[in-house]
Amino acid sequence: MADSSEASRNKCAACFRQFNKMEHLVDHMRTSYHSSHEPTCGICKKHCRSFESLREHLIGPLPKQECKNIFSVRGCKFCLTILDSPNARRFHQDRCQFFVGNGLAGRFSNIGLRENLTIDDGVIRGNQVVALACKMVGGGSDGSLDLCARVCIIDENENIIFHSYVKPLIPVTNYRYESTGIRAEYLRDAMPVRQVQRKIQDFLCNGEAMWRIQPRNSGRARILVGHGLDHVLDRLQLEYPSIMIRDTAKYPPLMKTSKLSNSLRYLTQAYLGYEIQTEIQDPYEDCVATMRLYKRMRSQSHRREENPLASDPQNRNNFATWRQNELERMSPEEMLAISRSDYYCWCLDS
Repeated sequence: MADSSEASRNKCAACFRQFNKMEHLVDHMRTSYHSSHEPTCGICKKHCRSFESLREHLIGPLPKQECKNIFSVRGCKFCLTILDSPNARRFHQDRCQFFVGNGLAGRFSNIGLRENLTIDDGVIRGNQVVALACKMVGGGSDGSLDLCARVCIIDENENIIFHSYVKPLIPVTNYRYESTGIRAEYLRDAMPVRQVQRKIQDFLCNGEAMWRIQPRNSGRARILVGHGLDHVLDRLQLEYPSIMIRDTAKYPPLMKTSKLSNSLRYLTQAYLGYEIQTEIQDPYEDCVATMRLYKRMRSQSHRREENPLASDPQNRNNFATWRQNELERMSPEEMLAISRSDYYCWCLDS
């Protein structure tokens, strides 16, 4: 059994796990992908894989008591930041929490149909960001087959760019009125799904060939934000490069500790501070929630690195097995310094 000094030397500088042997710590660092992009406790500096894990560390059923005590006085329950004083927390939390208010409710009642897809704000900046959401009705003999029947797209400022009812290719057998508010007459003369698909595809690519689209603000194609976009794009029969998709259902920091997806309703309540989808669901409301979540994640301040991803070619040999002896001579802090993230942090869009 290793003595206490050896165990301390073999302690991960990120998640604080301790190992009996240095080789075990090296193996851990090789597969953990700790980085500055992970949610980190503002008190003890422990790295967590997700904000859900960080929340459990601070206020869960078995939190770290010292961190819990400080967080209860100076911590923001939405973004999990630690402030300098209780007064600073009150001021910060008022600004951190989003309020629906009459403004958003007013937009719900005045959405109308918008069949043109344009963004013209007179400002040129990197990739423009839009959020997409749909509402599904049921098809098939039992009404369980999801069919897109209403679609909405907004810009970063929550302005509606496109909103339309959508006529599916096959008959609707369940309008799911209690949650969608959609009736048969709304779809009778609606835009066919093929036409909607072409309009959205052209708008997202923005004149750029699909095969030329590159990430990190290098082209005209738009960044697409949403929740559960794999299913949405499938129902719209749309293809779009994954490098341009920001999905709040699949973003590791917003997932459960078990690595399963959280619902958009939960994420909005936990990280934005208000409730959605309480009665008839509006796709505009979902667009706004996903855009706000995206912008909150994008605004995080992380250490800038020239090659921030583990998949970047320059990082290929950071933890190569042929470097085992060299890695075992490093301190835990030195190993953390060369470790990189295995997911694209949205702060890289800023």
